[in-house]
Amino acid sequence: MSSSLLLRLKRSSFLISFHSHSHSHSHSRFHSSFHNPGDAVSHFNRMLQMHSTPPIFEFGKVLTFLVKTEHYSTAISLSRQMESSGIAPNIVTLSILINCYCHLGQITSAFSVLANILKRGYHPNTITFTTLIKGLCLHGKIQRALQFQDDVLAQGFLLNQVSYGTLINGLCKLGETRAALELLRRIQGRGIKPDVVMYSTIIDSLCKDKLVSHAFDLYSEMVAKGISPNAFTYSALIYGFCIVGQLKQAISLLDEMTTKNIDPDVYTYSILIDALCKEGKVKEAKNVLAVMIKQVNEVNKAQDVFNAMARRGVTPNVQSYSIMINGLCKIKMVDEALNLLAEMDCKMIIPDTVTYSSLIDGLCKTGRVCNAWELLEEMHVRGQPADIITYNSFLDALCKGHHVDQAIALIKKIKDQGVQPDLCTYNILMDGLCKAGRLKDAQEIFHDLLSKGYHLTVQTYTIMINGLCKEGLFDEALALLSKMEDEGCTPNAITFESIIRSLFENGENDKAEKLLREMIARGLLEK
Repeated sequence: MSSSLLLRLKRSSFLISFHSHSHSHSHSRFHSSFHNPGDAVSHFNRMLQMHSTPPIFEFGKVLTFLVKTEHYSTAISLSRQMESSGIAPNIVTLSILINCYCHLGQITSAFSVLANILKRGYHPNTITFTTLIKGLCLHGKIQRALQFQDDVLAQGFLLNQVSYGTLINGLCKLGETRAALELLRRIQGRGIKPDVVMYSTIIDSLCKDKLVSHAFDLYSEMVAKGISPNAFTYSALIYGFCIVGQLKQAISLLDEMTTKNIDPDVYTYSILIDALCKEGKVKEAKNVLAVMIKQVNEVNKAQDVFNAMARRGVTPNVQSYSIMINGLCKIKMVDEALNLLAEMDCKMIIPDTVTYSSLIDGLCKTGRVCNAWELLEEMHVRGQPADIITYNSFLDALCKGHHVDQAIALIKKIKDQGVQPDLCTYNILMDGLCKAGRLKDAQEIFHDLLSKGYHLTVQTYTIMINGLCKEGLFDEALALLSKMEDEGCTPNAITFESIIRSLFENGENDKAEKLLREMIARGLLEK
């Protein structure tokens, strides 16, 4: 920087915070004025043609909008047009111009605007200096940025956390991690408190240099100073531990994130899954992927990670595909799940029973039973045996479609094939029979299960109680309620509610109210 420019900086003995305030104020209002850059330019031209020229801040709104939409060259062109029309720029519009030149890498022009600011008697502030530092760093001119920092400080000006965070980031991106760490130490002596961004940037750089123990020491120092790590901090450390093969520590940090309610992002998950896959730890990778789709609304995030795995050269296996397909089917994105099945075929990955069962269940639940039968045939052709879980999906669809006799026939058929029904199978069938008004058939199955020593669940008893209530057999329903407790099966709120609702509907108010009181006493219903 020239000595004349330094002298003018020296004469600017104070920082004007008003300008940054007015800048942010105009930023808060411009969104409602323009829908796109074309609107903004048209508005700018209309203002230039007005008989009474609007105030300069109105032009600033247009320029700010163009910067926010990354139309830097357009903003520069309009600034020139404004000046050629005799409209004098102010500190805000000149600062916007510096920002534009910095983004375009035209650093010499950016510094020329700084000289223009001083020439006009305006006072550059910390934001102006930081913008120039950022521009230099963005375009790899880190040494010039450091020299400019020294010059600014020598003239008595102050820089802030953002300024130093920008410098530290620039150093780290050029691999100058040690210099970044030294700068972190120096600024503390200048009264600047390091923040999570500065620490995390250096931690990330150390991890990329495989200096993970140093990175973890810095992380510990940060925490000791009361600075809370964020998602980026954890992601950097998880990456570091993964690349040096310390996967237990990486998983431990992922657990710590969850404990602190910090949501891992796609990058964090993909790093860990990638590392686990490369180490041959497919089960652990599957578990991490499953965490993401434990909640239905996390499936899209899981899909991003799934795609990221492929981009990183880690071929997803049948377990990974099955997890994704199951997650997609649960939120009724069945076509997307079928696309993944087709992708498996292209990659010569053979779907297993779990893969097919997930898809069949999804198809059945979305009313596409014909497509589900086609998949079942495909399973047979490929030699993948359908299990009872697969068939239960068909049974559920048949019973809900009022095809109970077909469901009974299917159970007989699968028994002949050596596939044994489970309690879920019988629950589906009994529920279908009760809803079809065939209570006696359901009772036959129920008593047969009891005689064979099946451990009946709350769901089984509730299905039968519902069936009895549907037929108006309330005393039998209440008797079965007592029996289930005698058998050590505790009724839940759904069990009570089904009886209570039927009792009220049939005028048995006293019995219903008695059960309500019992629900309250059991803590199943609030008073």
